[in-house]
Amino acid sequence: MRRIAIALLLCSACGVAPQPRSARTVAAFEVPVFTKSDRDALVALLRRYAAPEGFHVDAASDEENKQLSEVSPITINATVWQGKSDDEPIASVIDGADHIGLGWLTFSKSKEPERTARFRDSVMTEIKVRWPKTAALPIMPTGAIPLHEVLVLTKGGYRVKPDAASKYELPASSPLIADHG
Repeated sequence: MRRIAIALLLCSACGVAPQPRSARTVAAFEVPVFTKSDRDALVALLRRYAAPEGFHVDAASDEENKQLSEVSPITINATVWQGKSDDEPIASVIDGADHIGLGWLTFSKSKEPERTARFRDSVMTEIKVRWPKTAALPIMPTGAIPLHEVLVLTKGGYRVKPDAASKYELPASSPLIADHG
């Protein structure tokens, strides 16, 4: 868990860094987990689907999240790993100051994309039933997810506000930009 906390603090201060293709975010969702029981249920669900694929989940305890919140508010922080030594992150869920109670669940391509996709598809089917207000998050050409303040919720998930599109290198015709009307 210490690794997660250190990575969180370091990444909050850095820009976009080159990543291996296997680490690229291929899917991202916002899951409403405003209560402790919802957060615990989400982590339990990730564990239940991770185990059959040979993955495991490390999740910050309430006390660890409280300590992290001294730097920036957080209520959920969990990572799905491949390998006994946390060899490769497969998925992670975290909220933050600008989207507290809204866990951003991201999935990496991984070195074994078929196995990871099987996990992602299975877990997301149940998440969408349990939390029907789960919404897809847009993934930018850089692999980043935009700040919550520049997102607009649409029927098809979140889209980027038109006035912020250039910050994320989106062409005017991009389907990731919210409609003007």
